[in-house]
Amino acid sequence: MALTLAGGCRVSEMREGVPTVNGTLRIWNQIGRATGAQAISLRIMEFAAGLSPGIRNGDCDEILYVLNAECRHPAGNEVSTACGSGRVNANINGTSNEIDSDTGIYIRPHETFAIDNPGPDSIVFVSTRCPEPDAALDFVTLSTPASNSKPQRPPLVRLADRKAQPTADRWYRVIVDDEIGSTNATQFVGSIPPGRAPDHFHQYEEVLFILRGEGRMWAGETNTPIKPGSCIYLPKGQVHCVENTGTDELRLLGVFYPAGSPSVRYDV
Repeated sequence: MALTLAGGCRVSEMREGVPTVNGTLRIWNQIGRATGAQAISLRIMEFAAGLSPGIRNGDCDEILYVLNAECRHPAGNEVSTACGSGRVNANINGTSNEIDSDTGIYIRPHETFAIDNPGPDSIVFVSTRCPEPDAALDFVTLSTPASNSKPQRPPLVRLADRKAQPTADRWYRVIVDDEIGSTNATQFVGSIPPGRAPDHFHQYEEVLFILRGEGRMWAGETNTPIKPGSCIYLPKGQVHCVENTGTDELRLLGVFYPAGSPSVRYDV
């Protein structure tokens, strides 16, 4: 059940609520204007085997992150990126792009995309839109591309291809930023060691998705447990801290708006 902490910080689970369903696609909207965000959103998109309907992006930057098949390791402390046989393809504006797990994808304003999943498992994406459009989802029929030529700069970035940037006792890797065209928002993956860092705040709106590990989300003096699949909203200026209560790495996916550097924070 979704919980609101101090200052409007919100924590929910990835499949809370009733999903929107169209063909092979199910969407759970976890964060957006309807839940108190000013401009940023976070939704979970699950694609079953087969070709999904086309989705036309609105007047915004949309940034995806590929989780792949959502499985649990026996220890129950990680979302697995192992997936079924074959290669998953993202059709972006008529161009086919093979995608891997732990990959960021930038969808430009008004572009259309669809996912061709060979199965048998479902493929799970985390989607963030900045600023979130007012219009409802726009499902479209995909057009057949004139050729399968790749764009000069494919809008895909693998986590493994990004250099880790150390900050004190932790690291982050920027995935999607203005280098591949997104001037509105920044997507990153961060690693937090066991323990609790000092409280701090940012001058941007932020959403987080917990990829690995367990901990507590602090907002001011309030807190709640978090685990793989937790979806978190942090308003601009909200004092907060992610505490790692485990004995191993806590890893999270983050997107913030407006764009900038994950290393910039203000201690209190």
